[in-house]
Amino acid sequence: MKIKLFLITVIFTFLSTISSWANSTTAIAEPITSIVVKKSDRKMYLFNGEKVLRRYRIGLGFSPKGDKKFEGDGKTPEGKYYIDRKNPNSQYYLSLGISYPNESDKKEAAKLGKLPGGDIFIHGRDKSPKWWKRDWTFGCIAIRNHEMDEIYSAVDIGTPIFILP
Repeated sequence: MKIKLFLITVIFTFLSTISSWANSTTAIAEPITSIVVKKSDRKMYLFNGEKVLRRYRIGLGFSPKGDKKFEGDGKTPEGKYYIDRKNPNSQYYLSLGISYPNESDKKEAAKLGKLPGGDIFIHGRDKSPKWWKRDWTFGCIAIRNHEMDEIYSAVDIGTPIFILP
């Protein structure tokens, strides 16, 4: 019994340490120099240089595998983009605009005879809960609202975002 209790305590301590590793409740004091999204891991990282300042679990478009090719495909784009706007009145709490589509994205969609789409954001959740569905957006990156508060205030327009498969 004592061994079980000891193991449970060790596991709980370990998990608590990991979960708070990059998600401190203190404000982000250092400037964010880049954002990296790893779609396959459903993670987003805020960096200052090579240092990870924060890590977040994310949701993606409703068809998350692969690069966005055209409007309505439900995919989250892959590549290098920039944060190009902030929307404090977003339908999805707060949002940071991503500079999709770039010229390459537009050409790729045109070859398919389609429009590339647009309005790709990092955003919070809307009023209807999505807890039963991990990937529910139309191509955006979704996080919890309290995390969006932190990101919205810390990330500047012009910050590069690297969205990886």
